[in-house]
Amino acid sequence: MLADWALGQPDATGADCGCLWEGSFSEVASTTDLVVLAEVHTIKGNAVDLVPEQVLQGDFWLDTLRVWMQTRDYCRPPADDFPVGSRWVMALTQIQEVPEGGFNPSTPNQSFGRPYDFTLSSCGGYWLRVNGSAAIGNLVPGMPRFYHQPEMSPVLVDLVAGHLKGTVSTEALIEASRERPAAVDELILDTRSFLRGQADWLLEEDAATQAEAAPD
Repeated sequence: MLADWALGQPDATGADCGCLWEGSFSEVASTTDLVVLAEVHTIKGNAVDLVPEQVLQGDFWLDTLRVWMQTRDYCRPPADDFPVGSRWVMALTQIQEVPEGGFNPSTPNQSFGRPYDFTLSSCGGYWLRVNGSAAIGNLVPGMPRFYHQPEMSPVLVDLVAGHLKGTVSTEALIEASRERPAAVDELILDTRSFLRGQADWLLEEDAATQAEAAPD
């Protein structure tokens, strides 16, 4: 199951776009219009349709939402980086108007996007990969710029939600994301009792510690 984390983006994403790095998820998410925990339902051209599981910031009431990804020189990640069935926390910006030349009727599936849909920027840590109740990604200050699968321990989505609400500090997120020594992971993975009690890569001890820090 650990290999499933590798379905994220192991290489730098968006570094060649030319934009300046705007910060980690904990620094940029609050500036966006909508933050959701959602599953990828379909991919069509450079658009990804999501089924929201939880709205972490902002308002959204529909069953699906469309996120427009990279095409032309737009600083966004490629749609193919988000496979159907994968789950993510995304910090999204709503499209208010389409710029001139943003829509070509000859290539309707490769577009800037439609008004009131959303875009995902690659100029910061605007997304986290989710498996089970935990997430990884460019979550906290100090993580390498443009890398969205850094060396870290998975962090409970509830902690991320608490940070957005202002009840969990950045320092708590940093502590929760600290990578465990490889020798410790190997020892745990070799322990049969650990394997019996685990789900989705999260250590019981880590889960208990993070759950205590999570808001009610």
